Amino acid sequence: MLPMRENPMSDTPLRLSTFLPFRLSVLSNAISQKIAELYDREFGLSIWQWRVMAVTADTPGISATEIGQRTQMDKVAVSRAVAGLIEMGYLERRPSEDDARRSNLYLTDAGAGIYTLIVPLAKSEEAHLVSALSESEQAELTRLMIKLAKSASPDRELW
Repeated sequence: MLPMRENPMSDTPLRLSTFLPFRLSVLSNAISQKIAELYDREFGLSIWQWRVMAVTADTPGISATEIGQRTQMDKVAVSRAVAGLIEMGYLERRPSEDDARRSNLYLTDAGAGIYTLIVPLAKSEEAHLVSALSESEQAELTRLMIKLAKSASPDRELW
C-alpha cells in the first residue's frame, strides 16, 4: 500500500460557490443562455448554430474540426449545428482542394444575411453586459481573462 501524501487541503471541503471553474462555467452559461434566447426567438438559431455561423463568417473555409477546436465545442455539437445550418440554407459544405478527406464550410448568401442582422444585436448585448463595469474594470477583466487563458491552455491560444 502506498503511503498517503499529506495534503493541507484535504480537510477543506469543496464549495462550488467559491470554486473558480464552477463559477466561470455558470457565468458563461448564464450569459450564453440570455443571448441564445434572442437568437432563438428572432432567428430560430441555437447558441451552437450561432457560434458555428460566427466562426465561419470570421474564417470562411474552416473545417468542422477546426470549429470544434476554436470554440471548445464537442464534435457532436458541431456536427448537429452544421447539419442544422445546412438544412436551413445558411451554411454550405465544399470539398477541400487540398485534402479530399476534408470539407470546408462557408456561409451561404442567406446565412451571411442572417449573420449581418445578428451582429449588431450581439454587440448590443455585449455592450449592455459590460456596462456594469467601468472602463478600467473592463480593461482589467480582459487582462485577467488573457492570463487565465494562458494558464488553462499554455500550448495554444484560446482566442
